[in-house]
Amino acid sequence: MSTSVIERLGHPADARLVILNLDDFGAMHATNVGIIDALRSGAASTTTLMVPCPWAAEAASMLEPGDDVGVHLTVTSEWAAYRWGPLTGSRVLCAADGRMHRTVDACHQAVVAAGSTGFAELRAECRAQIEQALAWGVDVSHLDAHMGVMQTHPEFLDVYLDLAAEYALPLRMLSAGAEQHLGLSGRVAAAERGLVFPDHMLMTYLDARPTIESGLASLRPGVTEFLLHPSLDSEELRVACNDADERVANQSFLMGPGSFAEQVAAHGATMIGYRALRDLQRGLVAA
Repeated sequence: MSTSVIERLGHPADARLVILNLDDFGAMHATNVGIIDALRSGAASTTTLMVPCPWAAEAASMLEPGDDVGVHLTVTSEWAAYRWGPLTGSRVLCAADGRMHRTVDACHQAVVAAGSTGFAELRAECRAQIEQALAWGVDVSHLDAHMGVMQTHPEFLDVYLDLAAEYALPLRMLSAGAEQHLGLSGRVAAAERGLVFPDHMLMTYLDARPTIESGLASLRPGVTEFLLHPSLDSEELRVACNDADERVANQSFLMGPGSFAEQVAAHGATMIGYRALRDLQRGLVAA
């Protein structure tokens, strides 16, 4: 598949293309400012918007034409001091405090326990998030999933693929190795439906820089997605997040010497955004 995608994008079969997605746009003001700084400087190629978060409307208002922004489908709210709820008011998607469940397992269990009602509410919430982004004027470039909730359960994965097909959007997929570990076949199912997605995925979170540097040094042909959770520092960030130091370090990595973009160029790779995959998905790129 890797050769097929990059050749359809107009690149040689041995090309190494890189997407750097900045997750959690809209989570809070300091995160919004940091991500916009990174996009404007060319330090990253794309970001994804957490529509249910209180700062998401501000994030959408900061965008300019041409910005590459996806929807970070959000059906969990993991932090203790900073919480958000579903746009649709779904009770299935809420914990006892009226906000979304804090863990992937809790969300999965609640939806599955509610049966068809649970999955209907899940689908409605994800669709509402996409529609809200569009209503804010976001030129949505792709879908991905906060905390991987939509990618790590077979029936959730079906909803995820359905929405990508409905909106003709490419999407983040787990790596082939991660899918094998979980006993899933999402990549096969997505390909069978004609959906477009990166060939390789490198998940990072805490202590991301060494993992990313190792990944860049061993890039394979095809499209490889990396992700980061960056933010400027702020009191709000420190109160809300138990990983504030790492988010600030990620911002420094993006903007400082030896940045991600510099290393991509040094390794002879090319940075692209998800919009290129969306154009391919929608038949705007000649096969």
